[in-house]
Formats: sequence, C-alpha cells, structure tokens
Amino acid sequence: MELNIVLAQPQIPQNTGNISRTCAVTGARLHMIRPMGFEIDDKKLKRAGLDYWKYLDITYYDGFEDFFGRNAGECFYFTTKAENRYTDVKYPDKCFLFFGREDAGLPEELLFRNRSRCVRIPMLPTLRSLNLSNSVAIAAYEVLRQWDFPALESAGKLTKYDWSGAD
Repeated sequence: MELNIVLAQPQIPQNTGNISRTCAVTGARLHMIRPMGFEIDDKKLKRAGLDYWKYLDITYYDGFEDFFGRNAGECFYFTTKAENRYTDVKYPDKCFLFFGREDAGLPEELLFRNRSRCVRIPMLPTLRSLNLSNSVAIAAYEVLRQWDFPALESAGKLTKYDWSGAD
C-alpha cells in the first residue's frame, strides 16, 4: 500500500520537519509543491525532522501543474472549507492527501473543482484551524487505520521488563 502526503507551498519549516518525521515513521511518500517559505536546508526544518531525513521518499515540484503532470491517483484535499468529514471517505491505495499553506490553505479554485474530494477534520466553529503537522498526522493515521496499518509494527516492548509476566 502506498500513501502520499502533499504539502502545497508550506511556509513554516518546523511544521514541514514534523510532517517529514510522520512520513518517515509511517512509510508515506512526501511531495512538496513550490514555492516554499524556507530553504530545504533550513536548520529549523532539519531539527524538527531529526535524523529521519535519510528514511524519506521526497519529491519536489515547481507548482501544481508540475505535480499533476507527473502524478496520477485519487486526491483528497484537506481544508476547513469542506462539507465532508475525513473519516467518511474510503481511501484507496496510492491516494494523495493534499494540505495547503499554513496561512491560506489550498487555492479555492482547486477546492471548487474537486468539491466531492474535499474533506474536513471537525473542530469547534469558533476557532480557525489545527496545526498543519497535527492535521497531517491525523489524516495519515486514519488512512493507515483503514488499511489495517500495513508494514507498521503494532506492538511495542518494554526495555527493562517482559510483558509476559504482567497481569
């Protein structure tokens, strides 16, 4: 199974670093659409991603046309402007989850043309939005939950104790 996370014009390096780490630990591919609000060698970006950069499958694009010209697959657009909940969608293999700029979201023209594939993470109506890296994590794990967490380790181990002796 292949999960693709798409960041459209991200502006905050720490968010992108955190998202990179989420992609690395889940095996999701990361796609980044330029322009970005930082350089990829930004210290804040690297610090947030820690030493997970070598585990990333990452591709860069020079705008939306470049992205759509090089990729095919079902796309879902995460936005506060959607009418559909993200949990009401069945996500297929090789899908792309799109997330927009922290300060502006995804372009409304893109959302308008893809209304049935726009999804929302429910939240209180009086607040603007969730943090971008939190939204990506919520979305990625919903898709992986639907797929029964393929290739992910589901059980952990204590370092000093053996679970088999516990009640």
